[in-house]
Amino acid sequence: MHKNRPLVKPMIIVSSTGYILSILGPYLADHKNNDAGILKHNLKTNMENMNEWIQPGDVLIVDRGFRDASEMLDDFGIQAEMPKFLPKGQKQFTTEEANASRLVTKIRWVVESVNGRLKQWKYLQNVVPNIQIPYIGDNVKLIGAICNKYKPPLSTGEKDNDQILAAKMRVLSRKKNDLQERVEREGLHRRICSWKKIDADDSMPCFPMLSEEELRNITVGVYQLKLAKSYTQEHLNDESEFIIMINSDLESILRVQIQSRHTSARKYLIWIEYDEIEVKAWYCQCKTGSRVVGTCAHVAAVLWYLGFARHMDKHNGIKDWSEFVEDAAKIPVLIDESDTEEEFPEE
Repeated sequence: MHKNRPLVKPMIIVSSTGYILSILGPYLADHKNNDAGILKHNLKTNMENMNEWIQPGDVLIVDRGFRDASEMLDDFGIQAEMPKFLPKGQKQFTTEEANASRLVTKIRWVVESVNGRLKQWKYLQNVVPNIQIPYIGDNVKLIGAICNKYKPPLSTGEKDNDQILAAKMRVLSRKKNDLQERVEREGLHRRICSWKKIDADDSMPCFPMLSEEELRNITVGVYQLKLAKSYTQEHLNDESEFIIMINSDLESILRVQIQSRHTSARKYLIWIEYDEIEVKAWYCQCKTGSRVVGTCAHVAAVLWYLGFARHMDKHNGIKDWSEFVEDAAKIPVLIDESDTEEEFPEE
């Protein structure tokens, strides 16, 4: 049940190119039919002879909802990869954990994109009557077959470039975050009085100009950059939520305070090391901010604004719609007309 409506859900298995291999179910959508339970049922009953086309040594990319099925996958000789869980009492992933999770999410976006394709069909967008339940499974399979036939592959990159990027990410995944270690070693997160707030447009140090391609190379993807445009504009409207700071003793490091994407009351500090040519290192206090395989969305937003958007006359793709609505927090100072008349009597 969801919002007092009964639900059913299919299990969709796709390749790394977005090709739909199988659509199983539909299954009930109760607590007994979670992702892990459904996958166990698939394997135990050998649905659609899947135990024959899923071979030992294959890698299955899943999300955290499948963690209870990991032991069974091991028994079948299948290597399951999923994003890491944040241990209880730990506020941030280690660099190694954050890097490993990024390697998984770099591939798993295809699954979400396939789900998005299926939901574009009106039949799957709307509530259907109960009499349709016997036909839902077949209809979803028909939609999947049409997508396979007529939709282009989601992964359309060149093989050589993909292999180069994969090799780069694997090398980065074995590195430490040297800037994080420096922040913690030198107590840069505690030196409040040493940091001076600056205006990014007027008094910004020689931060390098970055092309969109250079930004993609840093983030090793486009998702964070897509978020950066709207995320940056949202925070620039409130100066208390986007603060850029410099330290006279650390000429090559910026510190930025930015609000969390998910919790309005939470703010993070970001450190970025750079020179006039390139961005060398970054570290954010958010859960995934210690990784060096790409950046978190907070760091991506700062890099996009400082290295790219602020050099443009108009921020590409951004419109400040707040100018068309009122803000109750902004109250002008009113002048009492009676006081004015007393101070400036008519001649």
